[in-house]
Amino acid sequence: MHRNLKQLQTALDISFRKPELLRQAFTHSSYVNEHRIGNHKDNERLEFLGDAVLELTVSEYLFEMYPQRPEGELTKLRASIVCEPSLVSFAEQLDFGSYVLLGKGEELTGGRTRPALLADVFESFVGALYLDQGLEVVNTFLRKHLFPNIPNQGKLLTVDFKTNLQEYTQQHSLGILEYKIIDERGPAHEREFVAQVQINDRLLGQGAGRSKKEAEQQAAAQALEALKVDFGNTTRGF
Repeated sequence: MHRNLKQLQTALDISFRKPELLRQAFTHSSYVNEHRIGNHKDNERLEFLGDAVLELTVSEYLFEMYPQRPEGELTKLRASIVCEPSLVSFAEQLDFGSYVLLGKGEELTGGRTRPALLADVFESFVGALYLDQGLEVVNTFLRKHLFPNIPNQGKLLTVDFKTNLQEYTQQHSLGILEYKIIDERGPAHEREFVAQVQINDRLLGQGAGRSKKEAEQQAAAQALEALKVDFGNTTRGF
């Protein structure tokens, strides 16, 4: 059962001028499909807008925070912050999953904790907040709830797990690495890929992501964990 959105506004100390925007941000397409009566709108358009707002606000923050960093490093760090695992972490910290309006089928299959859904909801909320109160309020929200986590989040998420796994297997002569996409699930706008990585046909890791590349990175991360490789010694760049 989803929680009341008034509780969320109280928790965040934000009062929406247009509550319907906030409701839309937390309305999944599965809910709209099951409630044809009424003027329900899903959050997909707000997700599109929120993605762009996040790109801008995070870029501005990094530009100010790291004045000596070249463009290439800032681009990589921004990508690590706005990628799905990072956004899921932020959404979980704010308990966004408890407020989502879901269809019965999506609810029964664990949609409330599904990574892709949580990342989308975070972007949708940012988009709704931008439309309701502008960029300055969005920045205030992010500076309170997202930016303080960037140093720790960014350090972990900028690891190139695939490269590290490749180097590790070569150094220890473990054999040949092979990645396979074993599943594609979800509708086209919420596609999720599942990848596995094997060494000499031995399964070492499995991961999921919005793209094949992200799924492979997550699979490599699991493989490195299985091999007991210290992430702290493999972090690059930041």
